[in-house]
Amino acid sequence: MTDRRTSPLHQEHVDAGASFTDFAGWEMPVRYSSDLAEHHAVRRGAGLFDLSHMGEIRVSGPDAGAALDGALAGSFQRMAVGRAKYTMMLAPDGGIVDDLVVYRLADDAYLVVANASNRDTVAAELSARAAGPGSTVRDDSDATALVAIQGPAAEGVLARLPGLDVPGLDSLRYYRVAQGSWSGHDLLVARTGYTGEDGFELYLAPNAAPGLWRALLETGAERGLVPAGLASRDTLRLEAGMPLYGHELSRELQPAQAGLGRVVDLESGAFVGRAAAERGPAEGAPVLVGLVSEGRRAGRAGYAVHAADGAEAGVVTSGALSPTLGHPVAMALVDPAHATPGTSLAIDVRGSRVPASVVPLPFYTRGA
Repeated sequence: MTDRRTSPLHQEHVDAGASFTDFAGWEMPVRYSSDLAEHHAVRRGAGLFDLSHMGEIRVSGPDAGAALDGALAGSFQRMAVGRAKYTMMLAPDGGIVDDLVVYRLADDAYLVVANASNRDTVAAELSARAAGPGSTVRDDSDATALVAIQGPAAEGVLARLPGLDVPGLDSLRYYRVAQGSWSGHDLLVARTGYTGEDGFELYLAPNAAPGLWRALLETGAERGLVPAGLASRDTLRLEAGMPLYGHELSRELQPAQAGLGRVVDLESGAFVGRAAAERGPAEGAPVLVGLVSEGRRAGRAGYAVHAADGAEAGVVTSGALSPTLGHPVAMALVDPAHATPGTSLAIDVRGSRVPASVVPLPFYTRGA
């Protein structure tokens, strides 16, 4: 027996022969066939992901934009309807509570999407920071399923999906969102993702999700669409240099340390953590870098990074043998003195020092 939460799509995964893992208290599919096959399917065709463990929190009312301006490190009153924005919730000391995507659905309605591990924290903090006479905060996570279709074939598959009625979908640009329906069910379609590929994230009611999942797989079969698990999602986002909360981001780090200082909008007025963000990290605070090495032995999260003189210089936050590039890649937090691209370092891989070089992120860019 397990007390893990399960997705509305759990039986679909069981029927497909998925292997499962515990992710933030959820029993989620880690793979269906092989990590490598699913990774390549997303880079070359398309992959279908179940992201129903994510948190969805709605902020609405005439003062919703102003309330979010004070709660998060961004400007949302000026955000156009139909836009999406990557942003941060900061602690008063500037540490990252969570990284978020915010969609503006109407003049007085926003959707805030949080990481599964931080859903309760973000919902509680938003209620404390943003709820007021002119704004309400409602955690809609349990009433929302989330499916992502990612890869170069994603647009073609979605365009051919029977029952889909989303006005403006054919002109939907990156980091935009449109509302419509699928087979009579309300559907929110966002051109966003976490793989470094083109793709869409689809929000709908949990009871409609299994039917949509099956319809997408059937429609996309001839275009290489396969179900994909968390293992391939992790190598895809790593190649694309996308941070994962709990690895590259945490309460102990400020956005600038992860190369995300640009996300913090210091022109948006007062928000929680603003003063700390203006001061910036302490002198000598570690910063995030990319590392590449030769051979097949990859650094993993928690492995020590050493300078040329042998002194410890930092720690790997995420690492893997890149399926796309064919060599090991890693992200690491290192002393700023060792963060310049081209710097030679070494990763301690189970007692062996594997040479590595600092490189700019990302490792992989679509179309490059």
